[in-house]
This record gives sequence, structure tokens and C-alpha cells, in this order.
Amino acid sequence: MHRQRVIIRTLGVATAVALAATACGPQKTEPAGSASSVPSASTAGSSPSSPSPDSKPADPSPSASASQSASPSASPSPTVKAIMANGDESEQVRELQARLKQLKYMTVAPTGFYGSKTTAAVKAFQAKNGLTASGAVDEATWKKIQSVSKKPTAEELRPPTVNEVDAPDPRCMTGRVMCISKESRTLAWMIDGKIISTMDVRFGSENTPTREGQFKVEWKAKDWTSTIYHTPMPYSMFFSQGQAVHYSADFAARGYAGASHGCVNVRDKGKLAALFEQVQVGDKVVVYW
Repeated sequence: MHRQRVIIRTLGVATAVALAATACGPQKTEPAGSASSVPSASTAGSSPSSPSPDSKPADPSPSASASQSASPSASPSPTVKAIMANGDESEQVRELQARLKQLKYMTVAPTGFYGSKTTAAVKAFQAKNGLTASGAVDEATWKKIQSVSKKPTAEELRPPTVNEVDAPDPRCMTGRVMCISKESRTLAWMIDGKIISTMDVRFGSENTPTREGQFKVEWKAKDWTSTIYHTPMPYSMFFSQGQAVHYSADFAARGYAGASHGCVNVRDKGKLAALFEQVQVGDKVVVYW
């Protein structure tokens, strides 16, 4: 009887390993309707070659009639030079975004790129402070923003996640938990209700969704490769029939343009390596909307 139990246990472990080995790997394209197809905060701004719809309008041409000239609130005066405007990308723009976030005019993390969200935030600030609401930062606007905000810290300029961390699910408030929100696309490592670290994540596609619910870490593997997709899965922490939290080089390279085959992908390898050392087999995993 003892020998039979040993054989059954051995077969069970082998089955779990086989499931884990075939569960994940990046998909080449993102199916329509997938939750992972939502643009990340880091790509929300328009590209320099394609200005956003609410960018600063061009100056009227010499042949334009007076009736076609822009109103004072639509664009800065021709004598006012813009320091930063839609399409710019620099460390100064990153500082601008961090200051606007302090002032609650922006909710996303600084990216360094001046796109539609930054333009809208600047317009709102200008309108609130009696400045020309152009959406472009001139000297007067920049001085005013600096006077009512503080110099951003290194963490404010480059926060731990691009995505805003969601409010933790109630199931995450006790014990040691990887609290994973599909809504904000973040993983928060929590101990007794306190957030220790956070990181951006992505999920499976519509055809291979990441399961939702409460699970536990079943086993860990620092170096793992999917035997069906032949893709590396470093720092794997398996929690549900082969689905795991693991680092994805594809996620790091392509962001939310791709998806996993059900696993929870992390793009910050350093952060995940640190988390891997802290998480223990048996720790709770909560995946929720």
C-alpha cells in the first residue's frame, strides 16, 4: 500500500510539471477584443510624427482672413515662445509630467514624451490659473507650475510602475500575497495589507485567458523553458494548473502589443528577481478585475 502511494504521488508531480511546461509563451499577435490590447500608459501619447488631435494648432497663413485667425485661448501669442509642446520628448518633459502629477492634473506616470494627455493636463492647469490655455508650456506657465509644485524625486520621475496600481482586492489584505489586478495591469506584492513592491504585468489573450480567483504558489523555478513553445520563462512561480508569474523578454520588448498563453508576464526582470527570492511556496496569489 505504501509503495502504491509513492507511485501515485510521483505521477501527480510529473503531471503538474508537464502542465507547467506547456502552459505559457508569448503570442505573436494580439487577438481583437483581448484585454491586453489596451495601450499602456507609456504609449498613450501620440508619436512625434503624428501629433495628437488636441495638439497646438498651426499659425494662420498670411493669406488667411481675420475671421479665420485663432482665438487667444486656442494658441499662444506669436510673441510667446513655447518651451515644451506636443511631440517633444526630453527629461524636462518628464519633470513637467511629474509636477503635474503632484498637482493632480495627471494620473499616469511620467514617460518623458509630450502627448495628448500632457497637452490636456497643461491646458487644464493654464485655464485654472488664468493663463492662455494653449496646451503648450511657455515661460509663464513653466514658472507657475514650478512655483506651486516641488522638485520631483527620483522615484516620482521614474516610479516603480508605469501603470497606476489598483486598489487591492479584499482577499489581498491578509497574509503574504501576490495581488494581481487585470484592471490596472499591475502586480502588488503585499504582506499583511502593506504593499512592499509593485510591477507592470500583462496577461493571456482572449483565446488563452489568465484565470481569475484565489490560488497559492505551488512551486517555483528560477530557470524554466516551455517545452511546447520553447520560450524561456525565468523566475517562474506557478499558481494554477501550469499558469505562472514569470519574466517575459517579449513583454519587455513589445509591451502590450503581445500577450501570453495564460501566464502573468512581468517586464522588469530585476524587480521580479527580487520578488522571486521573497515569495515562498504556499503564498497566496489573487487575480482579479
